[in-house]
Amino acid sequence: MKGLLVALTLSFTALTISVSAKEYQTQLLVIGGGASGTTAAVQASRMGVKTLVIEETEWLGGMLTSAGVAAIDGNHQMPSGLWGEFRQKLYDYYGGPVAVETGWVSNTLFEPSVGNKKLKELATNPNLTIWYKTEWRNIIRNGNKWTVEAYVKGKRSVITADLIIDATELGDVMGFLKIPSRIGMDSRHDTGESFAPEKANDIIQDLTYVVVLKDFGKNANKTIAKPAGYDPKEFDCCCDVTDPSADASQKRSIDCNVMITYGKLPNNKYMINWPKCGNDIYMNIIELSKTDREKALKEAKLHSLRFIYHLQTKLGFKNLGIATDEFPTKDNLPMIAYHREARRLDGKVTLTVNDVAAPYQQKTSLYRTGIAIGDYPIDHHHLKNPAAPEIDFINIKVPSYNIPLGALVPKNADGIIVAEKSVSVTNIVAGASRLQPVVLTIGQAAGALAAVSIKNNQQPADVNIREVQSALLESKAYLMPFIDVKPEDKNFVTMQKIGATGILKGTGIAYKWANQTWYYPEQPINEFALVEGFKSFYPVMEDLTPSGEMVDAAFAVKLLSSVAKKEITLSMISKIINESVAKQEVNGETVLSRRALSVLIDQILNPFAKEIDFNGSVKNK
Repeated sequence: MKGLLVALTLSFTALTISVSAKEYQTQLLVIGGGASGTTAAVQASRMGVKTLVIEETEWLGGMLTSAGVAAIDGNHQMPSGLWGEFRQKLYDYYGGPVAVETGWVSNTLFEPSVGNKKLKELATNPNLTIWYKTEWRNIIRNGNKWTVEAYVKGKRSVITADLIIDATELGDVMGFLKIPSRIGMDSRHDTGESFAPEKANDIIQDLTYVVVLKDFGKNANKTIAKPAGYDPKEFDCCCDVTDPSADASQKRSIDCNVMITYGKLPNNKYMINWPKCGNDIYMNIIELSKTDREKALKEAKLHSLRFIYHLQTKLGFKNLGIATDEFPTKDNLPMIAYHREARRLDGKVTLTVNDVAAPYQQKTSLYRTGIAIGDYPIDHHHLKNPAAPEIDFINIKVPSYNIPLGALVPKNADGIIVAEKSVSVTNIVAGASRLQPVVLTIGQAAGALAAVSIKNNQQPADVNIREVQSALLESKAYLMPFIDVKPEDKNFVTMQKIGATGILKGTGIAYKWANQTWYYPEQPINEFALVEGFKSFYPVMEDLTPSGEMVDAAFAVKLLSSVAKKEITLSMISKIINESVAKQEVNGETVLSRRALSVLIDQILNPFAKEIDFNGSVKNK
């Protein structure tokens, strides 16, 4: 056992849990039924692992539902895995894509209560048990097992598990276990990110206590009582809807009617989650006790109520009242706050903005280990903290990206996987990886990693990365963020696999609020580029002298024969193309598409089968 966990075990000896309480044994324990916890549990249980989720509220979905952030940011054109399944359930419920395009911030908006119901439908599985209204109090490592003390609706239980996933909103499990992590902004000298501040600090993003309003009709007056501390000047600029990512010369746009429809939900409801002079608030409660967190969040709630009062009085939206049919709370507000930032694991690898901006140009090849994807820009909320360094995060231009598997695995702690917003990324990258569809797919990957670990009786740090990725591909999840290769494409898995080797690379583009990476499956590639791709994965091939000509069948035969170290014939590749790509006549001069080359490389060489390490380096190259 590794040193850290030996120390933890010894330090908790005095806290050994009595077995007098109700006992429950499971293979996988997911702590937190939020966005990532739900998808982690669904994925692992579908892979045959006995899974238990413990969740403090009575809902699933966390920020998506219990926090009221029911407007999906990003990944609209990349419906990866369980995110795509969840979205389809929303489409089916509301009546298609157009029915959920109700607000301008997102292509997918829904009522939080409906999101909870649909996630619970997704989480129906004989291998999956969920305990709601459950609070964990203590976690102990006993040998290669975990013992967790939990209170289910006030009654004490003891859970024994082989593996734990920390899917809490703030990374509280790894905080309790003192697994190394980071809070706040990194120093540029530590991460190599030129955009980072000179010195590290503990400043995190603003949080929000979301409110869901409902239109009660133009003659209704749903104005709430004036909240303590209300000052209209605090909300003076709330109708500024100028795009923060736009050119500085753009004319400022002030429109209260546009602002209020930012998060318009189906059935005439409105998600109030507005950053500019709105209900964002700065507080860093990550390391506070539960009692002190609750005290602090009362001020966050009060701040949001002040903003609601301002909307109803100064801006004239008195017909918009707090919805009474959404949350099972006395005040009709969400059960939890929306936390944009948490503890961040010190993982096997740490994803930096350099990796995101130029994945193929780094010393490591983290993209090869990808298990979740995102296309949203680097969006940080710091308007409510005057002490925050003035960094123009939104204009740090990056393409779409993937999250490496090593970002979920601690450096020196066994038996635990970290998910939600707490994965090992830098503070800058966390501004993009925090978004809902990314967190949903991170959770699915955590579940796949857990299932592979348990089935093979391995620690998460020792698994074959390609086995985890293969499980995700079987679930129609993306490894690479290729916008032009959809899961319904018959060659989707093949092109994802070859893309994840780097033999054929994607082309990244920073594009507005939905960044892109293109695989260009129907385009050709020149000989030099293809050979360079091969050299990054296979030993140097001295017998090839590529030109700038496009790869034709004759060159493909020569190249594949050289790498395979056996004769590959024109008739062989012709047969493969006709069976797996499209019926066509293939002769030596036929220019091959990247799709056709992907299929040929996959079937003849199967490079995806080569094991890689967490840095993306090929083992036994």
